[in-house]
Amino acid sequence: MELRGILGMVRQWWWLGLIPVLVVVAMLAFTYTPPPQTYQVVLRFATGGTPPPTLSPDYDRYYAWLSSEYIANGLADLATTSAFASAVATRLTSEGLNITADALQAAIATDNAQSMLVVYITWSDADQVVRIARAVGDTLLELGPTYYPQMMGIGTVARWADQITANPVAPSLRNRLLAPAVRLGLAVAIGAALILTAHYLDAYVRDPQTLTQQGLPVLGAIPRQRKWMSFRRE
Repeated sequence: MELRGILGMVRQWWWLGLIPVLVVVAMLAFTYTPPPQTYQVVLRFATGGTPPPTLSPDYDRYYAWLSSEYIANGLADLATTSAFASAVATRLTSEGLNITADALQAAIATDNAQSMLVVYITWSDADQVVRIARAVGDTLLELGPTYYPQMMGIGTVARWADQITANPVAPSLRNRLLAPAVRLGLAVAIGAALILTAHYLDAYVRDPQTLTQQGLPVLGAIPRQRKWMSFRRE
């Protein structure tokens, strides 16, 4: 299709393509609220108990490294429990910050890689997430061994390995897909599809080029009569 034909098609059906755009604009004007900014603190802990003071000459610390991996795995599971969240909530309350245990449990995620324990804390306030992270770390180091009898008597089972820093989190894929620009782009695409569909289903001959493309001879054309000209004749 030539550019002239495309422009004629748009000029004929522009109002149809504008409908989905207006609908999306109206929906955004009344319902859209920008997603809140969230922040995340990543805590890293090096895990492992104190090895026995007397080692055999052939001891290669294999079991110490193996036990440190088990400790990291156990503490990672513990940090996502409701009991741990309640302990953190109690500590925060004593420090003047009231947050429910359910909210804390939802904000904590964990992972572990070999002897390294990683705790992710996501929150909507940068200052609060730092205080929450400090409480999570202190509670994990103090109370972690009390949940596992096999950790008792082996000294400190985890040590801080990172600084507490709150970093802004980029919007999620869902929020990016539902952003206003994406919605408007989809509305424009739907509008273009409606224009193409209307042009394809249009049964009227609106210009001589349509007949020429179909191999029909054009003997003449009756010019369109303007309304203001008919008024002048009256």
